[in-house]
Amino acid sequence: MSTPGGPMQPSHGPYLPTTAGLGGMPTKGLDVPITSVFLVLFVLGAVTHMTILQINLRRGHKFIMSGLLFGFCMARIMTCTMRLVWSTYLTNISVAIAAQIFVAAGVLILFIVNLIFTQRIIRATHPHLGWAKTFSWAFKIYYACIIGLLIALITCTVDSFYTLNKSSRRADRDVQLLGSTFFAVAAFLPIPLVLGSIIIPKKTRVEKFGSGRFRTKIYVLLFSSFILSLGAFFRAGTAYVPRPRNDPAWYDSKACFYLFNFTIEIIVVALYAVIRVDKRFHVPDKSHGPGDYSRTAPAQEAGEQEPEMEKRSSLADRVLSEEQVFDDDEETQVGSPAERQTDVEVGLTKPEPTQ
Repeated sequence: MSTPGGPMQPSHGPYLPTTAGLGGMPTKGLDVPITSVFLVLFVLGAVTHMTILQINLRRGHKFIMSGLLFGFCMARIMTCTMRLVWSTYLTNISVAIAAQIFVAAGVLILFIVNLIFTQRIIRATHPHLGWAKTFSWAFKIYYACIIGLLIALITCTVDSFYTLNKSSRRADRDVQLLGSTFFAVAAFLPIPLVLGSIIIPKKTRVEKFGSGRFRTKIYVLLFSSFILSLGAFFRAGTAYVPRPRNDPAWYDSKACFYLFNFTIEIIVVALYAVIRVDKRFHVPDKSHGPGDYSRTAPAQEAGEQEPEMEKRSSLADRVLSEEQVFDDDEETQVGSPAERQTDVEVGLTKPEPTQ
């Protein structure tokens, strides 16, 4: 984020920044159409994930991460809206501050979602480690640090626009650099943790959860973590080498801004909707220890028949199941047998071959 100060400043805050920010000042001719496209995409993402959340809740299938993905899309809708307003009122520094804060803060939701998925992978591969109180508390403390640093980052960013004191600006910049670095590590952390869970010898069989192949869960998580960490490290790297506002570097260009922010994020949002993470990463409610991920739901254990509402196939269940994307192996099929049979009846999938 930009650090204010320098000559020709207003008599009072907020003051103009002296360093170039990622993406620079928005323009009507270029930023408005591009930002409008991303605004529409994030609206579609919000509608999709909220639809999936509501359908699952009606079925008693609780998956809070769909709500977090909806919240992220809403944050990005606000980000795009603020950037559009900023392109119209270029001299309004308050709008510029809000736009920069939303750009930096919104993506943290995706980092937290990936960390939750990572924790579930570790608990499935190494349950005695993943369910240990020390390990669980480590994740909780890490989430608290993310939220705490976010609050500090917002506070220091706002303060940096309202002071010309060199000591205060230096302290604000130190916090901004710490925050951007910490967030980049948070984006990258799922990769070494998941790879470590694969490499470290297992004491028990993998406790599979959700639908689909376990390896596909790992591929999806590694891919999304990689591209998110790519964007996070790019933002952190540019923060360490600021350039004057009148002489921006190539990494301050609008192309880099949209590529390493909105483009990466909408890919993850779309991927998580198409690949149906709400089914792949779902675990039984009230899971508290080893063996809980693979336990059967109480209604199924008792031999009870599923409610009629749960048997109905909705549009959300027909969003490109993995057997359409990859192959027809039974282990890769997403959804319950009743839902897959409905897909066959409406012609969305091929019937299973008879043995």
